[in-house]
Amino acid sequence: MLWLKTFHILFVMSWMAGIFYLPRIFVHFVEGQAAGEQVTRLAIMGQKLYKFMTIMMMLAIGTGLWLWVAYFPHATGWIHAKVTLVVLMLVYHLWTKRRVKEMQEGHLDHSGIYYRWANEIPLVLTIGILILVVIKPF
Repeated sequence: MLWLKTFHILFVMSWMAGIFYLPRIFVHFVEGQAAGEQVTRLAIMGQKLYKFMTIMMMLAIGTGLWLWVAYFPHATGWIHAKVTLVVLMLVYHLWTKRRVKEMQEGHLDHSGIYYRWANEIPLVLTIGILILVVIKPF
C-alpha cells in the first residue's frame, strides 16, 4: 500500500504542478498579445503542458481509485467530500483544456487579472483535499 500511496502522491503532485502553472501561461499569453508580442511559443507550451498534466491526472485518478477500492471501501464522509473536490478539480482541468484550444486559435477572451484569479481555484480545492485526507474531519 505504501508504494501505491507514493505513486499516487507523485502523480497528484505532477498534475497539480501543471494545473498551477498553465493559467500563468494564459496570463502571459493575454498580456503579451495585448503588448503586441509574439505569443505563438506560449500557445505551444500550453498545449504541451496540458498533454503532460492530462497523463498525470489519469495516473493520479487511477491510483486514487485503486487506493479507494483496495483500502478504503467502507470509508464515508471524508472520502466522499474528497471525491467531490477531485471532481471539481477535473472540471477545472477541462476548463483549462478549452482555454488551451482558444490559445491555439490565437485568442483568449479574458484579461490577465481574470486568469490570475482563476489560478486560485485549484489552490482552494487542493487545500480542501489535503485537509480531508490528512485530518479526516468526518
